[in-house]
Amino acid sequence: MMQRLTQEVTHYLSTLPEEERIKAINELRIAIHKVSPFRDEPVDCVLWIRNDRIAPNDYNPNNVAPPEKKLLLKSIEADGFTQPIVVAQSSQDRYEIVDGFHRHELGKDKAALKSRLHGYLPVACLERSRHDRMAATIRHNRARGRHQIRAMSEIVRELALLGWEDQKIGQELGMDEDEVLRLKQINGLQELFANRRFSKAWTVK
Repeated sequence: MMQRLTQEVTHYLSTLPEEERIKAINELRIAIHKVSPFRDEPVDCVLWIRNDRIAPNDYNPNNVAPPEKKLLLKSIEADGFTQPIVVAQSSQDRYEIVDGFHRHELGKDKAALKSRLHGYLPVACLERSRHDRMAATIRHNRARGRHQIRAMSEIVRELALLGWEDQKIGQELGMDEDEVLRLKQINGLQELFANRRFSKAWTVK
């Protein structure tokens, strides 16, 4: 029965024009994801989304040096997309990047990749508020050991002004208390660490 069903589905998909076929494949993946034992894992449902519907966020503190970016391009060219871009849906058909800015940039702007991917990019979706998306971006960056101190301090500032306590900021961003205080001090805003002892600030170039 499963074999016959699979044959019927694949035959039906093969008769559709490309754009309709991609849409149908996405819909099938979403339907399967709803009953999957792994439905709590975003990677269980990778969708193909048009690259012009995916936009960078305005807070990413990640920076990739030219040699690493060149290697990333070579990796995608040789091995294909092995990691989806992590996004959050910002409107009905628009997505904001949580992680994967450089994969998005290469897949969208490099002519050979854009052609090979038919103008689409693979995404895994998170359901997050803006500030939870910011925290998720930091976690992804720090797990790879890459982040810019100045941009990190701005995110800590925004979360603190939102009312997040130092303990919550530290837990969500993977920092200890001293690191949170240092990032606050970089902004030079005393209200962010009132009644707290000062730490030796980092030097930011």
